Amino acid sequence: MTEHRDGARRPDTSDADWQGFSERFDAEFPRLESLFTRIYGDDPSVTGHLASLVRELAESWQSRPADLRTLDAKRAADPGWFQSNRMLGGVCYVDLYAGDLSGIRDRIPYFVELGLTYLHLMPLFLAPSENSDGGYAVSSYRQVNPSLGTMQQLTELAAELRGHGISLVIDFIFNHTSNEHEWAQKALARDPEFEDFYWIFPDREMPDAYEQTVREIFPDDHPGSFVQLPDGRWIWATFHSFQWDLNYSNPAVFRAMAGELLFLANAGVDVVRMDAVAFIWKRLGTPSENLPEAHLLLQAFNAVCRIAAPSLLFKSEAIVHPDEVVQYISLEECQLSYNPLQMALIWNSLATREVALLSQALERRHAIAPGTAWVNYVRSHDDIGWTFADEDARELGIDGFDHRRFLNAFYVNRFDGSFSRGAPFQENPKTGDARVSGTTASLAGLEAGDDEAIYRIVLAHSIILSTGGIPLLYLGDEVGQLNDYGQLEVPGQQGDSRWVGRPRYPADRYASRLDATTDAGGIYLRLRHLIAVRQATPEFAGGDLVAFGTNNPHVLGYQRTGTFYGVPSTVVVLANFAETSQTVTRETLAGLPPTADDLVTASTVDLWTDLVLEPHQFVWLRL
Repeated sequence: MTEHRDGARRPDTSDADWQGFSERFDAEFPRLESLFTRIYGDDPSVTGHLASLVRELAESWQSRPADLRTLDAKRAADPGWFQSNRMLGGVCYVDLYAGDLSGIRDRIPYFVELGLTYLHLMPLFLAPSENSDGGYAVSSYRQVNPSLGTMQQLTELAAELRGHGISLVIDFIFNHTSNEHEWAQKALARDPEFEDFYWIFPDREMPDAYEQTVREIFPDDHPGSFVQLPDGRWIWATFHSFQWDLNYSNPAVFRAMAGELLFLANAGVDVVRMDAVAFIWKRLGTPSENLPEAHLLLQAFNAVCRIAAPSLLFKSEAIVHPDEVVQYISLEECQLSYNPLQMALIWNSLATREVALLSQALERRHAIAPGTAWVNYVRSHDDIGWTFADEDARELGIDGFDHRRFLNAFYVNRFDGSFSRGAPFQENPKTGDARVSGTTASLAGLEAGDDEAIYRIVLAHSIILSTGGIPLLYLGDEVGQLNDYGQLEVPGQQGDSRWVGRPRYPADRYASRLDATTDAGGIYLRLRHLIAVRQATPEFAGGDLVAFGTNNPHVLGYQRTGTFYGVPSTVVVLANFAETSQTVTRETLAGLPPTADDLVTASTVDLWTDLVLEPHQFVWLRL
């Protein structure tokens, strides 16, 4: 394919730039070619698509701005840049948090104050005016929603964020488009080229066959996985009826989406959140989730970017069985991944006051491929699903089905003594399945006026700040924002309880964030202190973690190893999830030095006596 690459060279491309591209192409193209033929075969039409893709990659690289090429080189020299203990992520909806992109730009001084180095802006591209699934029904990957701004403003924002050391993260919704996308409208009009961009059938024969083995995702929206078009045909819609699944068995779809991906990279996006990765390949007779071709497609997209936008990172969004989550994480696939298991088990430990499941997960499921990182979070824009493995729970004498029902009841205040005020999401009476929505503060008891709420909030964040990877804050949670039930009155959002946990910017709470006598200040000042401590703790870089048994069912323990001023060093984390004081005995601590420095309180701790932790207290002990 070298002739196709060389034939795409522009006259104004310097020899040095072209040589750099050619070297990457020679190194990465064999992998891309192998993946492409494994997915699509090697007949002449596929070879033609691959040749066109090569020309498109060359064109995209030559269009890549000079400052982004400089960033490519910088990050190639420091490939582990995102594993730094100084990394801190924030996520928000542009309209809810700042009105529009100009408003986000105005909040950069606050982002710097907080310590952000990574900003995830929730879906902001053109989408249907009402039924948009929070922007996850994309009508154009190259046009920002006019109510939020323009593509030029997004490009300028990316550059300004980069100047403040903040990487821009954007969703790449590549399993489906909205039914208003140009491709979808052409498919609806029976344009043969674009009909093959989607899974469209003339009658129910094939939909019925596929639905024998695929699961319902949003039964409240529509039954099964297909919806009927106005002309009587049926189209695959895994999620909402207005989100039509793309047909990746068509290589033209891969090429088209690769072009959209590189367009975003050249606009200055540093990380793309690869949405719904588990669903992107379909096969009759299977659940059409987590199929091998889904991984091959991700690897092929990865190879595309290594050639034409080499510093772009992929973040996997796979809310599936823990064994399957980890399969998406590698240098060749997704370098970053959400850590839904840790998130769910933090909430589990707060509800049960016991740490066995979380401790087990840290010991057994925390380690991932070298050079990759978890994105750890207390909660996201979405619901909480209880994604622990039933087989893990059984080892601890826990029935997974019953325990999920307990957690759902507890977090929506249907369990006696609950402190939580979450909202149920997508309750399925046929399966008993449900999830939970809400802000961190409302889930942790602040809405209910519980005295321990602030301490729970800080404890939960202390775990994501100290376990390794990139800690991610849902912006507004750091000042204790509460559920916003008025969001359910907004057109297009009725009936979707996830909007309860997506409040508008809590201006009054931000205004009082430096006043320690307020709830907002009580949370913000504690979290800002922990962030500063993390930034000064090189042992918290990377993701290596070693279990530490506390011999107390309420106290979580683990160790982070590294160096401190060039000397090997270990930080032991102990965290009490109970509402009563708990003891870690001197016998348990016997293998440690006689004293340690608690980084949280800047005090010396005697480890040759029993260590008593107050309710929801945690310590970061440098040995």
